[in-house]
Amino acid sequence: MPLDYDQLMATEVVNLPLSYNDSEAILYALGIGMGSDPLDLKELPYVYEQGDAFKTVPTLATVLVPDMFPPGLGWDFSQVLHSEQRLQLYRPLPAKADILIDKRVADVFDWGPRKGALFLFEAEGRLASDDTVLFTLGCTVMARGDGGFGGPTGKGPRPHRAPRRDPDLSCDIATREDQALLFRLTGDRNPLHADPAKASEAGFGVPILHGMCTYGIACRAILKTICDYDFTLIESFDARFTSPVLPGDVITTDMWQDGNIVSFRCTVKDRDEIVLRNGKCTLAV
Repeated sequence: MPLDYDQLMATEVVNLPLSYNDSEAILYALGIGMGSDPLDLKELPYVYEQGDAFKTVPTLATVLVPDMFPPGLGWDFSQVLHSEQRLQLYRPLPAKADILIDKRVADVFDWGPRKGALFLFEAEGRLASDDTVLFTLGCTVMARGDGGFGGPTGKGPRPHRAPRRDPDLSCDIATREDQALLFRLTGDRNPLHADPAKASEAGFGVPILHGMCTYGIACRAILKTICDYDFTLIESFDARFTSPVLPGDVITTDMWQDGNIVSFRCTVKDRDEIVLRNGKCTLAV
């Protein structure tokens, strides 16, 4: 059954109540590998609740919105590919909060039967206490099995381009072989990240790491190198997913800094693969 454009554009959720606390913040930090050295005093505040010293990883916001792109939209969910993620923070994430979530289908573009449909999703998180905006999220999702439904044509947001020079600095972060099993507890329970048989059916030798885990690891690399672990410096974080990471891979994040804009790209050098590109991190001025 073809997609119903008008129905999709009317799909939204308003004022969804949600609470999180330091347990969710710590689990997310552990999921992207923080605390692997328990004696690292720079990372310890992200995985140990030390009162006022506790810190939150900015990209935690991306796992606070449940079902950012739900399966019940009339699409072939088995052919859905999360291709881009955008995050805007209006204030640093508190260690715990009661929030209200609005989320909607922002647009759907028809690229034809062979190429599929492009979905744009948006979400907003507000503090329940005073209704001020805490963060906004944007996702670009390719539904490869749903093109040709008669909808409008169009493109997603223009990707950020890194400077044409050698990176200003790089950061290597090793993933663990059990990393996907831990990160899935932040919300994405897709068996592709845990079940060897399902991974094999999809053409992978082992369950793959979540793209959103790679995204979080890129944020960790910028926190570590440019921000000296000051989480309040990161105001936005955008990237495009290009290739899966296998648990156990070493992810190299290359960075270019121009004022308060950090361009970044992630690679797995052992396979000479770019796994995340078009990265843009905006720092507080």
